Amino acid sequence: MSNTELAYRATLAEACTWLQTQTGKPWSLSSLIGHGITPFVWLDYDEHFPELFGDATGGYAAPIFFQGDTQRLAAGSADVLISMTKDADNIAIQLPPPGIRVPLDNLRFLRKDLHRLSEQIKLDAAPAQVQKVVISESTKGITKDQVLLVFGGLVKLNLEAALMSAEALFGDEGARIKPGAKAAKNKWLWNPVTLALGLHENYRVPMSRLKRVFLEHACLSPWTRQWQETLDLLGE
Repeated sequence: MSNTELAYRATLAEACTWLQTQTGKPWSLSSLIGHGITPFVWLDYDEHFPELFGDATGGYAAPIFFQGDTQRLAAGSADVLISMTKDADNIAIQLPPPGIRVPLDNLRFLRKDLHRLSEQIKLDAAPAQVQKVVISESTKGITKDQVLLVFGGLVKLNLEAALMSAEALFGDEGARIKPGAKAAKNKWLWNPVTLALGLHENYRVPMSRLKRVFLEHACLSPWTRQWQETLDLLGE
């Protein structure tokens, strides 16, 4: 199964088959969860849980992230029990007992999460010299156009003007990587992790939206580990 054949929301069988072709080893629901992949289930509108759906009267894809629920799945449960999830507006919500039960066949896995896992496994397995090159390249930062593509829709300000000004808008030192003395402005680069933290602290951009851009944009993949380590330190 090639990258293009992997569904946007893959079944368990599709996810395991695709990952096996990418990594050369077998996969299971337990190993997916063990590698931090979040399962989803599609919930059709249910009048017993109106607080879950809001305006999403056609239903939505609900994540299974509560440790008790994922541990139950990893242990080999016969069905899916959802005791906590996020509503259609991406806000965590505790469900009244006994929660929601759905068949295991309803589990789905996001294509972008599977791609990210595959790339991380390949990077971890690469020779040390290759990893050194990747890390070295990541310190160069992203371009202005990439910054505007990734972060431009998150804030109501002229982000391009802010980037090109001399002010340190995104932290004490600013997110711009210090150029050489003769570097032209069109060669400037920015650290996306510092940018994201500055947008959160100074412009109240929600962490949930910032987490999403690091998953959705391939140009940020060299900073995935730094971003996750930063989130861990912040308790996010």
